[in-house]
Amino acid sequence: MARHLFWLSDEARAAIGPHLPHGRPGKPPVDDRTVISGIMDVLKTGCRWRDVPAAYGPPSTIYNRYNRWASRGIWQRLFEKIAGAWPVIAADRSPLP
Repeated sequence: MARHLFWLSDEARAAIGPHLPHGRPGKPPVDDRTVISGIMDVLKTGCRWRDVPAAYGPPSTIYNRYNRWASRGIWQRLFEKIAGAWPVIAADRSPLP
């Protein structure tokens, strides 16, 4: 059975977009939303980095971006931004059945 993939919502992407790094030289990067969704999937499911579903991009890209952003403090800033916006995001959601 195929497992359900995690995808970052439009609202969450809009909230964290200004806090993401921009403009690295080289070949075009895998889209940040796709990579973040892959990282969140790994953290949520506990799968190994190399076992991340192909829909999220190359496992090495996902792993390297996670590590690079962690060493630059980007994850800390993103989590602070998300935590600060949580009441607004939660207020826009319907209650679960």
